[in-house]
Amino acid sequence: MIDIDTENNKPVLVFLVGKCDDRAVSDKEVLRELSSLAETAGLTPAGGTVLRRYEPSPKFGMGAGKARELIASARAVDAEQIIFDFEITPSQQRNWEKESDLTCLDRQEVIIRIFADRALTREAVLQVELARLEYSLPRLAHTYEALSRQRGGRYGTKGSGETQLELDRRSVMNRIALIKTELKTVRSERATQRKRRERVPVPSCAIVGYTNVGKSSLLNALTGAGVLSEDKLFATLDPTTRRFTLPTGRTILLTDTVGFIRNLPHSLVDAFHATLEEAAFADAVLLILDAADPDVEQHLETTQQVLSEVGADERPRLLVVNKCDKIDQFERSRLAALYPDAVFISAHTKEGFDEFVSRVESLVSGDEQTYRLPLDRQDLVAFAHREGVVLSVEYADDAIELKAKTNGKLASSLAPFAVCDSSAECGNDASPIDDHADFGAAP
Repeated sequence: MIDIDTENNKPVLVFLVGKCDDRAVSDKEVLRELSSLAETAGLTPAGGTVLRRYEPSPKFGMGAGKARELIASARAVDAEQIIFDFEITPSQQRNWEKESDLTCLDRQEVIIRIFADRALTREAVLQVELARLEYSLPRLAHTYEALSRQRGGRYGTKGSGETQLELDRRSVMNRIALIKTELKTVRSERATQRKRRERVPVPSCAIVGYTNVGKSSLLNALTGAGVLSEDKLFATLDPTTRRFTLPTGRTILLTDTVGFIRNLPHSLVDAFHATLEEAAFADAVLLILDAADPDVEQHLETTQQVLSEVGADERPRLLVVNKCDKIDQFERSRLAALYPDAVFISAHTKEGFDEFVSRVESLVSGDEQTYRLPLDRQDLVAFAHREGVVLSVEYADDAIELKAKTNGKLASSLAPFAVCDSSAECGNDASPIDDHADFGAAP
């Protein structure tokens, strides 16, 4: 991978190449995200084009005539690099650079560069290095010098040794193995921290969503965490967890996570598994959308796909539409009709925070239910106070009337004592209270 020369703050002009079969979508819309990625990487888009007819070929990934046309367009705007919005093979990348004398990158390499610039903690540095090495392994320079063998060796003794390319590959493979070992240690430490948190049962919510939708801004607005929040892609790479106290006095944990993106490279998904798994182990997921982004529907689909890949698609979730201060009433009505169960907020102006906090409380507390407990089961009342939201407790002559919001282990423990409504079924065969029942055993 070739480093970007940014000496004297000289802007590096790049030419963008995308592809799209839908002619109703403008070139600007197709290249919008790639342009944002380039700007986040410190590059300056100088022009771009969209391939409407894409016929893959082994040498350039497209016809030779079209490749020369793109190279001429890049030179016309004095571009120093060409960035493709789709993946190109290592051999195609070398062919492009040989034909154009320009640095040629694909979307995956640009994302890895952004991650490398934003990595601060030891864990993030290891994860980025792993993704970078796995990406560069098949792209080691295949020049004649790289194929030459070491000096030495004579007939009847040792051979002349490995080629330089083989030495480089072995060095990279050894480094990859070492990083994976270190990441296993990091994941083990994170699992230990998670078990320590579980000893004190505090519900956790993972804030997830597409990159640059305002996840860090929302965490800062709620908790004053002071997390870096910029109007750039991938401002956050490391998960940050902060306590937040609900109006009822109950404490929950909010975790800011790395942003998702369309066609997120699988090497990055694997490398950042230790970070993304925070969403998989959370009690609930707050899925954030950017109301001002024209591709909000596609971003939601991408986020749901990544959540499915990391095993967090079955977690209870709340859809949150952020940045409502940047849209008009017509667009807000359209989004409200599109996502009727969503809550609309603005992390900047704190609009809609009251409803948002109320919905979060309902999400982590569960459904309201009435229970009739035996008089000798005060432990369950204390359990409900610790892990649920107790609305009322009344002591009768023969039972304890408990009304609370419950979920998880608490709901399972109290399920045998749930009071059925006349229009609903309790979900268990026994009546909630029985004068002849044995209440000595724990549920």
